[in-house]
Amino acid sequence: MTKKEIAKKISEQSGITVLRALEAVQIVFDGIIETLASEGRIELRNFGIFEVKKRRARKARNPRTGGSVSVPERSVVTFKPGLEMEQRVNELKKVPNRET
Repeated sequence: MTKKEIAKKISEQSGITVLRALEAVQIVFDGIIETLASEGRIELRNFGIFEVKKRRARKARNPRTGGSVSVPERSVVTFKPGLEMEQRVNELKKVPNRET
């Protein structure tokens, strides 16, 4: 699902224009990014937790040449789904003949 598809669904359910819904979706995403950049964590009840974690520097192997490559430390965003999301996704697995 794309951002535009999310905005279209919001538009249909709320009666606002797709453009307004798209702006609202973008504001939410920008807010999540700003919060992660400044605080490193955002918790959305019943949805999940986004958190910035550090990956330490390490040595890796180039599969093409077999040589050793140094990978620098970096920050990554992790997501842990909330209980309600996990339960609903697990219910999807139980439905027979469901296309995903």
